[in-house]
Amino acid sequence: MISEFSDAFLLEAERHAAWGAAQLEVLTGFLPEGPWSADLSSCAYRQGELELRVAVLGTYDMAERSWMWGWANPGLRGTQVVARTGAVERYGRERGIAELSQEVLHLSGFPDPRRAAEMLAFTGMGVAGAPGYIGVPAGGDTQVYFLPEDPRVPRAGLDPVTLPRTLLTGAGLIGHSARHVVGGYFDHHGLPQRAEGGRIVADLPDGSAAEVDFDAAGRIAKVGVNVLP
Repeated sequence: MISEFSDAFLLEAERHAAWGAAQLEVLTGFLPEGPWSADLSSCAYRQGELELRVAVLGTYDMAERSWMWGWANPGLRGTQVVARTGAVERYGRERGIAELSQEVLHLSGFPDPRRAAEMLAFTGMGVAGAPGYIGVPAGGDTQVYFLPEDPRVPRAGLDPVTLPRTLLTGAGLIGHSARHVVGGYFDHHGLPQRAEGGRIVADLPDGSAAEVDFDAAGRIAKVGVNVLP
């Protein structure tokens, strides 16, 4: 049983916080209302009138307060529906992030085990580079989490106008390292970035530059977009 996440896991989670939060907002707007069903043998997920190709990211047992990664599920191990999530295990093993490479995590030591499970799902989504995740009740005390693998799912773009809100929202999700939030966001969008003292500067596609200043406590103090000469 664990009662807190490791520093390595939290820093990885922060890298995906800003773009991941924006992407989940886009995915929520894309999915229609309606009941869901899934055919795991064909990697198909249906909600309302929409059918998507998905992978199983993991499951959360609310009674046991435990998380099992999809790649570790005995009934799914080696099948196509968990092929993508196997990358999460490899990534965790290569970088020494136990939370991503351990088959089952017992979360009852956390003040809010369900929130801990959501953070695992969120970080797994980020590591896999998926356009969000879908968490739905699967009967009994089980919650199952899917990763969309369908090109029709829209991707959240970078908007200089909403950039300050996006970065501040991301930094407020976990609150561990705002610098990793900002750096991870710019990395996700493939933007060149550099550290200049107490700020991170990134070159935006339109020729302008995003400048993110941090205060002495490492929090985001200011986000500005300047047109380069």
